[in-house]
Amino acid sequence: MDVVRNFLANAPTDRLEFLRARFDAGLAWVHFPEGLGGLGWSREAQQEVERELAGTPQLDTGVQGIGLGMAAPTILAFGTQEQKERFLRPLWTGEEIWCQLFSEPGAGSDLATLGTRAVRDGDEWIIDGQKVWTSGAHHARWAILVARTDPDVPKHRGMTYFICDMHAPGVEVRPLRQITGEAEFNEVFLTGVRLGDDLRLGEVGDGWRVAQTTLMNERVAIGGAPVRRGGGMMGVVLDAWRDHPELRTHDLHQRLLSLWVEAEVTRLSGVRLREQLAAGEPGPEGSGMKLSFAKLNQALSGLDVELRRDLSYDDWTFKRSDGVDFFGREAGYRYLRAKGNSIEGGTSEILRNIIAERVLGLPSEPRVDKDVPWKDLPR
Repeated sequence: MDVVRNFLANAPTDRLEFLRARFDAGLAWVHFPEGLGGLGWSREAQQEVERELAGTPQLDTGVQGIGLGMAAPTILAFGTQEQKERFLRPLWTGEEIWCQLFSEPGAGSDLATLGTRAVRDGDEWIIDGQKVWTSGAHHARWAILVARTDPDVPKHRGMTYFICDMHAPGVEVRPLRQITGEAEFNEVFLTGVRLGDDLRLGEVGDGWRVAQTTLMNERVAIGGAPVRRGGGMMGVVLDAWRDHPELRTHDLHQRLLSLWVEAEVTRLSGVRLREQLAAGEPGPEGSGMKLSFAKLNQALSGLDVELRRDLSYDDWTFKRSDGVDFFGREAGYRYLRAKGNSIEGGTSEILRNIIAERVLGLPSEPRVDKDVPWKDLPR
């Protein structure tokens, strides 16, 4: 690919400068517009670009995942030109890390019932409320935030989407310790946080529609990442199978074969989903991929532990981790951490509802609160 080769011929050697130059050359997201990290090409061309750039400085997707997979496509779809130019470059290079302020203690699976308030004060908004299960908030510079701006209308209306300054006065981040002993997640308290109206994404009251773009991209990012045949967690389990022939049994062999078939179905479904993405925005099919990913990852991590007969875990000391490492840690960590896959990014129960209603066309569940103003909902 001549564009990549020409770029590499003059690329800087410093990691950060290399990433900045790659963005400026349009080789960050090649399907984005020129000047915003792209060249206006098709999504399929990204894979070829990545192959050409193998061995060069890479992104830290464990820390940058929310910015890359959720904030960036939402900013591209709904941001002003000024917002795109301000946020996309440092987001991609990793100079500014992002987190997601969506879920609340009383609004997790039913996000539309959220109660964090945003009250307008001239050219600013005053934010008060609490968010929870916020991955990476402890090292985030910015957050994507949904808050209620009109309590007098039904819950799916009256919400507005903001970019929140995580360094603003009134933002407090507290760790949530997980089963692994680490704290990837946080609860975030917002007390009188002032955000300029220039940090609003989309129209006032249109936050639910903007959030749907984020959520659909989130599920694709979690469940639809490219995986080679026999790769990912499947590859980890295959290594354990080869390394421990003395532990093999007929029943374990049958489980391994069944999981291999499921992994292949999931992998090929991901290929088809990425082909659909090349033709437009992500749809509800991403919920199916994320659901399948969670179930498969948990089953594979369980089989991995059985094959290794080792549930040991290196360090239960409380610490603030930067990300999830399924392939650089021991089997005990993978087994424990996989339990969160069916919760984060949308619970498996909610994803089944989305698939039933929006993919299969089955009747929706009765929703008695559909036309009730948010302020009148029982809480």
